[in-house]
Amino acid sequence: MSIDSERNEGAVEQCLDELNDFLAGLGYSSTVLAVALRVHLEALLQALLEGKICTREEVRDFVRELEREALQYEDD
Repeated sequence: MSIDSERNEGAVEQCLDELNDFLAGLGYSSTVLAVALRVHLEALLQALLEGKICTREEVRDFVRELEREALQYEDD
């Protein structure tokens, strides 16, 4: 693993920890937070498409992988 990869991995982990702490401090139910995050993710993915940063197929692949990980599906 390269130093840049390790640095990026550490930054992502720190970001996730900070996001988790922030969400926990909001005091909203998990359902409300999940809906808000879903709406935000939808807007981010749409912005990626509109900005031609990724293709529709890449978004589909990302969403499939997210579903697989969230629901802990086995690889086909």
